[in-house]
Amino acid sequence: MVSGSPVRLAALPQKVVETASRVLSSALQGSKPGDATSGLHKHLSPAVAHFSEAIADRGEGSYVYTTDGRRHLDFACGIGVTSTGHCHPKVVKAIQDQAAQFIFAQQNVFLGSKPLAGLLDRLLEIVPDQMTRFMFSNSGSEAVENAVKVARAHTRRNGVIAFENSFHGRTMGAMALTTSKTYYRQNFGPLMPEVYIAPYPYCLHCKVRQASPTGGDWYSVAPNIEPYSHYDARQCCNGPQEALTWLLKQQVTPGEVAAIIVEPIMGEGGFLTPPPNFLKHLRSTCDQHGILLIIDEVQSGVGRTGKWWGHQHLGDVQPDIMTFAKGIASGFPFAGIAAKSHIMENQPPGTLGGTYGAAPLACAAASATIDVIEEEGLLQNATERGLQLVQALLKLSKTYPIIDVRGRGLMVAAEFGNEEGGMTAVAGTASKVTKACAARNLLLLSAGARETVRFLPPLNISADEMEEGIGLFEGALADVFGGTHHVADDHHKRAGS
Repeated sequence: MVSGSPVRLAALPQKVVETASRVLSSALQGSKPGDATSGLHKHLSPAVAHFSEAIADRGEGSYVYTTDGRRHLDFACGIGVTSTGHCHPKVVKAIQDQAAQFIFAQQNVFLGSKPLAGLLDRLLEIVPDQMTRFMFSNSGSEAVENAVKVARAHTRRNGVIAFENSFHGRTMGAMALTTSKTYYRQNFGPLMPEVYIAPYPYCLHCKVRQASPTGGDWYSVAPNIEPYSHYDARQCCNGPQEALTWLLKQQVTPGEVAAIIVEPIMGEGGFLTPPPNFLKHLRSTCDQHGILLIIDEVQSGVGRTGKWWGHQHLGDVQPDIMTFAKGIASGFPFAGIAAKSHIMENQPPGTLGGTYGAAPLACAAASATIDVIEEEGLLQNATERGLQLVQALLKLSKTYPIIDVRGRGLMVAAEFGNEEGGMTAVAGTASKVTKACAARNLLLLSAGARETVRFLPPLNISADEMEEGIGLFEGALADVFGGTHHVADDHHKRAGS
């Protein structure tokens, strides 16, 4: 160091020195939380929608506590993210222990890390047998984009087929595959080219089924699960399958299609479950034409449905590439793709990557999440608590205009009709219901373009907590539809129960 007079540092900017000027934090700690609310609105992008004006303070198990002193039962879980509940002790400890050892090991600098090795061991135990190669990232959108890149590189084709009602993400490539609502795309064009949208079997509203004398037997208000019926009992007009065949004759030749991407159970599109032969038809179409099948398990995966992966409910269909995110790390940002080895093994080094992919903290959180799901029997709990919820919703459908209860495990939706017995609810019905739930301290979100609410409680929710949530939901229905409301008989006749 050069000797001489001590160096004088310039005075720091006044706004940095005066911590008292941090008005948002001060407002939250003081007696004027309204100042914090208005300040947050002032500085956050208005393009990000907010379900409520509440400001989160802390979470524990199935509950969230907000700065206004309220306790909320969480049936949203950050849109299916906090799979083991808020701040599960084992997940918290894994993150804390890892933070004391190594916070960040960049995947381009190092081959891996101890937490990454531990996570790979666990993933190889739970993913479909043939999926032995992985690539990690931060979000579902990023996983989807990488899946498309891998498919295009492997097949040397550009086309991608997605479906109506789908949600695959908000980034430019994933957004082009998303059709659940128009506002996810509006004003953001031009979209990624070579994307083709095929019809998806929304059997509840199928005009062929509704016109058929036996259509009421094809699909019912209750989901096709025990004890109500077997999955194979559900019937379909096969219109969407035929439409896919014609798409490959009229819009794009099969030899130009790299992949078909599908959610096994539609997420943001309304928790739609396909008929029994649909995924099998996609698999056979892909096999016939050398197309890769990408199954997007971002919302339906990691135990959410009572099995490790949602597609495992829907027949013996193996994906070529599978995406996962959301519940994989109990709230820590983490995502990835799994693929059959031969699909990835010829990818040139450097063609995939990302700064934060496979970060040690995220890997530790994901490993702990998988351990909790296994050790605490959460697949079974998701099945049992999901059945408890379905039974309650079917009972409520006798009183309120619920025309469909669908999903698997703790990925359940209820769609509303109108109060006169019609199959199309008044616009805004689902929003009214979720707001009425919020007023009763139940966090519940809507889904899809039709009037549907979705239930995504933690996988470790107890029977008593589920019963509490059902009671709050019933109270919200009474607030919206009236406490003595009785649903028109036509609902159940037209839906087929």
